[in-house]
Amino acid sequence: MSFLLDLALPFSRLFEAEDAHRLAIRALSLMPRGSTPADDPRLSVSAFGLNFRNPIGMAAGFDKNAEVPDAVLALGFGFAEVGTITPKPQSGNPRPRVFRLLRDEGVINRLGFNNEGFHSAAARLSRRKPNGILGINVGANKDSQDRIADYVAGVEIFSPYAAYLTINISSPNTPGLRDLQSAEALDELVKRVMEARERAAQRGIGRKPILLKIAPDVALGDLDDIVEIARKRAIDGMIVSNTTITRPASLRESNAKEQGGLSGKPLFDLSTRMLAETYLRAERAFPVVGVGGVDSPEAAWKKIRAGATLVQLYTGMIYKGFGIAREIKRGLSLFLDRGKHRSIQDIVGRDAVETAASRTGV
Repeated sequence: MSFLLDLALPFSRLFEAEDAHRLAIRALSLMPRGSTPADDPRLSVSAFGLNFRNPIGMAAGFDKNAEVPDAVLALGFGFAEVGTITPKPQSGNPRPRVFRLLRDEGVINRLGFNNEGFHSAAARLSRRKPNGILGINVGANKDSQDRIADYVAGVEIFSPYAAYLTINISSPNTPGLRDLQSAEALDELVKRVMEARERAAQRGIGRKPILLKIAPDVALGDLDDIVEIARKRAIDGMIVSNTTITRPASLRESNAKEQGGLSGKPLFDLSTRMLAETYLRAERAFPVVGVGGVDSPEAAWKKIRAGATLVQLYTGMIYKGFGIAREIKRGLSLFLDRGKHRSIQDIVGRDAVETAASRTGV
């Protein structure tokens, strides 16, 4: 079925980006569920108490309202992350707010956490039969008077439905949100979120892993503080990274100056370097998830060698199609063959020092 969807990929570019996205969600919702082929056992990964059949995940942003997580998993992903979801529904920023950078294989978005809110997503997830690893990414409303309370509520509401929860404090499209990455605010946020996780666990639903998603634009001194707090508060993992507000000089498209977060291939170098910096600071206290510019087996391999236990993608699928997870898995298996590696976990972080020191991130 993903092959048939990919035949329509060139035609999707005739539509405005958000309309094409809605069509993709609709198509996946109608996709018949077949059996998913078994993965190469060497690609299996254990991280924050969960067993992943492969390390390739769908990043938050594609399935904002938890409409098609099982259809995404059926495309061959080892896990899927839905959201970002906020307590109250919000429409986000005015359209147009998503811009394809076709020659750069990137996307700029300034969506602003447009979603249907906690209640709608929870109702949908309550009807779902658990099938595969589902992450739920929670955020704060733009007009919230207590943004930390928004994250606390997300942990309490979604713990029954999530394999893990992601605290997203790194979107550039909600004014002031990235201020939560500052040391004092972050410490209070993580403290209250972990307390909420314990309250949820006491209701008999298990102690769900909490991941922290950060921006690629933080200064290294601030990254020192972020990782120190994550370790002190026993966070279960970090996701590196969200979109960037910087613009590489190599961008060719005229709309590259649009305001918003840049994702896709132009983000790869920066996000991979920040991934390596985070991995080295964490000193294996927790796994790191690498995201940003993953669109091929080579890109995924480099992320893993830079320190990623798991990788995520979204923009890569826009340009490479719905079969991208299977393509990446085939390539990773070939790389394991060539290096005579017993497991994908054997190569995690092997190039972290060199990547952190490089100017290109690779």
